[in-house]
Amino acid sequence: MQLILHRYALPLKHTFTIAHDSRDSQETLIVELRDGEYRGYGEATANPYYGVTIEETAAALEAIREKIEGYDLGEPEPFWEAMRPYLKETPFAQCALDTAANDLYGKKAGQRLHQLWGLADDRLPITNYTIGIDTIDRMVAKMKEVPWPLYKIKLGTSEDIAIVTALRQYSNATFRVDANCAWTVAETIANAGVLKTLGVEFIEQPLPAENDEGMETVIRHSALPLIADESCIAEADVARCQGRFHGINIKLTKCGGLTPARRMIAEARRLGLKVMVGCMTESSVGISAIAQLLPLLDYVDMDGALLLKKDIATGVTIEFGRVRFPDENGTGVTLLEKPLASRVDD
Repeated sequence: MQLILHRYALPLKHTFTIAHDSRDSQETLIVELRDGEYRGYGEATANPYYGVTIEETAAALEAIREKIEGYDLGEPEPFWEAMRPYLKETPFAQCALDTAANDLYGKKAGQRLHQLWGLADDRLPITNYTIGIDTIDRMVAKMKEVPWPLYKIKLGTSEDIAIVTALRQYSNATFRVDANCAWTVAETIANAGVLKTLGVEFIEQPLPAENDEGMETVIRHSALPLIADESCIAEADVARCQGRFHGINIKLTKCGGLTPARRMIAEARRLGLKVMVGCMTESSVGISAIAQLLPLLDYVDMDGALLLKKDIATGVTIEFGRVRFPDENGTGVTLLEKPLASRVDD
């Protein structure tokens, strides 16, 4: 098995702004695992909020190149466990490696990955389309540019209710809102009541991740369901969300890949929590991995590749919120674009 790392800068259609970040392009690292004619792909983006850089992610994988390339890959789960001691401090790197291993496994087995897991794809949740923080006029323009049945509205300003009120005038789609840790307890409780009247489905991560006591208060008084994001990073966090949130949003990069994500889903179900999987601003490599989990989910946010000016890969496609799987095995990914840099030891 051969490890190849590809670096890209993904240009965005529009400047993307949330409560703690704003950007016009997204750096990403594509991990490729080659085994003869088969190629598996995984992705890890840079993320300033979590202090993740492409250089550090690549360095973590280069440090164990011999262990990766010397491993006799069969089912992906034992591979994840074998690499865990070396990558536990760099979950973005482990995610990209684990996703590539899963893709490779499915391609070698000659099946779509979710079918290998015994999952049907006849009843899947639709994905939202994200509207980042901007002027109201520009947010409305983005909605008109991409008519969609379900929008996620990024909030975290002093004018959040005014924003949602204005956007509601231009669309009868279902709204979700994501405050990205920017609200207080009192703001969340007050906002929830108003947002419910505006057709909002749920609120994602209203308080800072460390404010467990505040969330215990909010959940008792909120008019809307509450979904954890920054409060639910890894497997150990799922149980902590019980009694504080109604559901969890799993990010593959943050938890370390598809392997732990599946365990997190099972644990959330055991605890009676709703389950969502979310994305970063990433290419179809990462989005196609998320798609394999769709039969297990209540909600999904997998619009990352739709926000790009140009994608670097083919994989699943999304039409008016609904996912279509390609006629390919594994996660269905094929790289298209020449990377900024890669290492190939032919």
